[in-house]
Amino acid sequence: MTRDELNAYRLIKEAQEAEALLQSRRHFLKESAMGLGALAMGSLLGGCGNFFSSPQTKIAYDPAHPLLAKSPPFVGKAKSVIYLHMAGAPSQLELFDFKPELMKMDGQDCPPSLLAGKKFAFITGVPKMLGPQATFAKHGQSGALVSDNLPHFSTMVDEVSFLKAVKTDQFNHAPAQLLVHTGSPRLGRPSMGSWVTYGLGSENQNLPGYVVLTSGGSFPDAGKSVWGSGFLPSVYQGVQCRSEGDPVLFIKDPDGMNRDLRKASIEAINKANEQQYQEYNDPEILSRIAQYEMAYRMQISAPEVMNINDEPAYIHEMYGTQPGKACFANNVLLARKLVEKGVRYVQLFDWGWDAHGDSPGNSLNIGLKNKCRSIDRPITALLLDLKQRGLLEETLVVWGGEFGRTPMMENRNGIQNPFKGRDHHTEAFTIWMAGGGIKKGFTHGETDEIGYSAISGKVDAFDIQATILNQLGFDHEQFTYPFQGRPFRLTDVAGKVISEIVA
Repeated sequence: MTRDELNAYRLIKEAQEAEALLQSRRHFLKESAMGLGALAMGSLLGGCGNFFSSPQTKIAYDPAHPLLAKSPPFVGKAKSVIYLHMAGAPSQLELFDFKPELMKMDGQDCPPSLLAGKKFAFITGVPKMLGPQATFAKHGQSGALVSDNLPHFSTMVDEVSFLKAVKTDQFNHAPAQLLVHTGSPRLGRPSMGSWVTYGLGSENQNLPGYVVLTSGGSFPDAGKSVWGSGFLPSVYQGVQCRSEGDPVLFIKDPDGMNRDLRKASIEAINKANEQQYQEYNDPEILSRIAQYEMAYRMQISAPEVMNINDEPAYIHEMYGTQPGKACFANNVLLARKLVEKGVRYVQLFDWGWDAHGDSPGNSLNIGLKNKCRSIDRPITALLLDLKQRGLLEETLVVWGGEFGRTPMMENRNGIQNPFKGRDHHTEAFTIWMAGGGIKKGFTHGETDEIGYSAISGKVDAFDIQATILNQLGFDHEQFTYPFQGRPFRLTDVAGKVISEIVA
């Protein structure tokens, strides 16, 4: 028996076993019991039906075609999002928030007023104040202050809006990352990319609507939950792709299985799924069928889109890419290619921005500088490239971390760390946005003279989420999904659009 004949025999045998299971007495008794329980529960919870027919829920969800492109409730200025998350939280005080007064306080004991009643991740006792570990200058017509850590990006300040008074209530990485991307510091909520893909679908049915790319050698602290679909249908979760090797694991046909046999196997699987759908009417089964079919189509589309080798030499030079290696620059170029092909939401996580000062890699004068060097050219190239292609006005680019860094030096366990670093800080940090109908060359919000607290233009994760949804054509208060008897939304019960930065 040849290998093809053996694979075909195994597929037929598997289908026969699945059919026999569906016809068995054990299966009948098991499913009947569950069905009776579901009927009883339905009668008990019948009063919750009003939530599911709420006029707030206006998304046309077709489980058989869950990623079909949809129109938002109102005309948005952005069609897609590229979110660049620097996992670990970059120091705003060495990048965008220059504080001369903090420089004067360098080396002094931290004033008691900055410590009383405050919680820090590691600081104990009385730490020393730490002046800016970078040189700042004004750039562009807007005169935005940017440090010498980002010399390339400083040429693009007239394209972005800075939010310099962002606050959070989470000072540990995983909860803070979850809050930024799911609207809750706890597990179980859908990620922002899932909400966007649920609401808008995808303009390319041969690719996922929501793609995730990681760099830095590790996942974000919150793990894959930051791109999960939560209680939304699973088809809307982020699809993690790789910037080296196959873009998606197992996308190639196994040895001995050709394209026709792969198609036959998917048709057999989906036939079984269709039989199950006829029996249970579970829409998730239709989504599963659609995912199998998309996976088959992705075998041709994904390798082509995820291949950067064919890009011209000047593009590689502009981005600083390293074809064949896993790096942030490759991912940024892939993000441009993906939105160009109709992918709705591209999420990049770059790990390694935790500047505590406990090691050279976690220091402000070594580790932070190296991380900045790895992102400076790529993010600058992304903005330029999108603008040159006429895509920046319809692509919203967001850059930031999960919280900020303290104006005082970290002294773990009361002992000053061996390298210069800062602890986690919830009171103020910087995020910037560009494109997608956002004002150009604008700064919103201000911190105090040492960068400790926001004193004007305060915003939080919910406000940023509301603004992103607004630019895509959604009212964050009306964009809901029914779950556990009530309508849920990304912004929970908070958030307002940051109208000051909307063009």
